[in-house]
Amino acid sequence: MFGREKIEYKTPDQVRAMRRAGLVVADIHAALREAVAPGMTTADLDAVSAEVIARAGARPNFLGYHGFPATACISVNEVIVHGIPGDRVVQAGDVISFDCGAVVDGWHGDAAFSMVVGGADPQDQALVDVTEDAMWAGIAALATGSRLGAVGDAVEDVVEEAAATRGVPLGIVQEYVGHGIGTAMHQPPEVLNYRTRDKGPRLRPGMVLCVEPMLTAGSPDNTVLEDDWTVVTLDGSRAAHFEHTVALGERGIWVLTAPDGGAERLAAFGVEVAPL
Repeated sequence: MFGREKIEYKTPDQVRAMRRAGLVVADIHAALREAVAPGMTTADLDAVSAEVIARAGARPNFLGYHGFPATACISVNEVIVHGIPGDRVVQAGDVISFDCGAVVDGWHGDAAFSMVVGGADPQDQALVDVTEDAMWAGIAALATGSRLGAVGDAVEDVVEEAAATRGVPLGIVQEYVGHGIGTAMHQPPEVLNYRTRDKGPRLRPGMVLCVEPMLTAGSPDNTVLEDDWTVVTLDGSRAAHFEHTVALGERGIWVLTAPDGGAERLAAFGVEVAPL
């Protein structure tokens, strides 16, 4: 889809500008985690996202993107990604995913998380936990690998280990992947969540990438609804989605959409973050 020659490499000052956008996204996530409750509609939750963006003096990068009508993608249960906020009422036990973005001074931030609302069914919580673990393993691979394909290797390793050791067989959605980010929300290169023979471009300082696994509790086969946005599992199984924006620098990586830069979760991989 993308040509490798078109990767946009960022200067340290540009990465620092992207960090400002990333922290707005982190604030959106924090506000949504606090606000979400049974009985709210997904439109109510989108209003929370919009308020945080406005308060920060930023602008939403999702609203109007190819006609998308809201500031966040909010996906519930069988919806994998690109759920349009509306009158769907959140119920206790739902798996809900929030994909959020913001633009500050022309630079984009993008991140997603999933959670179980109002208590956790063990299977649903396992789906969410393994998806998050897979994301962090993929991010750590940016620090330890030499080529971008290391991300997909790491994500698939986590999914396979979960099936083998925890009895949690999950599907990896292949049609929707991570991406470069910077002066646009979606840029080259694609960041795959599965193994391929092509190991991708070399990892280089100045890259800023979104690591973005999406897993399903059943088959990963999916379809897009008539609204041309909402992606759902064909078998009705639940899905989870995590994403962070990560900068590669001369001294290491920095998770721009995590308040601590990713330090806590990456320590388990022996990776130290390298803020600019």
